[in-house]
Amino acid sequence: MFAVYAAHEPSALSLFGIGNLLNNAIVLALAATGLTLVVVCGELDLSGPGVIAIANVVVATVSGGDAGALGSFGLVLLVGLVVGGLNGILVAYFGLQSLAVTLGSLIACQGIALLILPAPGGEVVESIAYGITGDILRIPVPAILLVLVLVFWFLLKHSRMGIAMYAVGTDQTAARLSGLNIRATRLFAFVAAGLFYAMAGFVFSAEIGSGDPRISDSFLLFMFAAVAIGGTSLFGGRGGVVGTLAGAGILTVLQKMLFALGVADFYTNIFNGLIMILAILFGQASVYLARRSARREA
Repeated sequence: MFAVYAAHEPSALSLFGIGNLLNNAIVLALAATGLTLVVVCGELDLSGPGVIAIANVVVATVSGGDAGALGSFGLVLLVGLVVGGLNGILVAYFGLQSLAVTLGSLIACQGIALLILPAPGGEVVESIAYGITGDILRIPVPAILLVLVLVFWFLLKHSRMGIAMYAVGTDQTAARLSGLNIRATRLFAFVAAGLFYAMAGFVFSAEIGSGDPRISDSFLLFMFAAVAIGGTSLFGGRGGVVGTLAGAGILTVLQKMLFALGVADFYTNIFNGLIMILAILFGQASVYLARRSARREA
């Protein structure tokens, strides 16, 4: 797909073109990373676009005031912490279904975003806009962010908490019998996801330069598509952030390719949906083949 895109867009192979591609992919990559952490634990989280919406309008309305760039970033992280913590407490400690809880969080967050900024407007200060979309020592900032995400995932995956997340997602009963704290593990996943959604909203604000409470409405489909395409099982216990980042890259390149070919926007969602279905089918087939091979060896 990238070859087709580059053939129709010569600047795709330039440093500017690669930086532009990374800028387009980083928001989805951050948001889908947060979702992956929850899905690995065997839960679902629909609140991502809501957190992104609040983060966007907060940055657009606060960054130009006394709070500045650092203050607005702190507020955004606080939003992600509160929403993720609330989701985690209701799911892990009150036993509520994650789908219902996070759907309610999504609707509530979208309403709060509209209260903060009823219509598109506001302005993101230049220090945020240029700081996120620019480069450091000729390295695009989004590329640095992706490396940091990979470092975080490597450290988490090989930690006790990372092992617990996979164990809880694979078999909750076995995880409990092994002495793992099921509730703390789920709470951590939701809180970490909320923080990643908040960072995605902050970066998104830098890219669009203003606030729009409804601009993140289409993110949910792409977040789940990136997770599924990356090989993470929506039933939990399998997959990871590396595959999710690849899935986000695939979706971004797909959109670039279709745009370069002059394909209408509504066809893009059809292709995204088909790729997501094929990815899930491929993932289920690989699980079936692995289990079949294990039974034969046994």
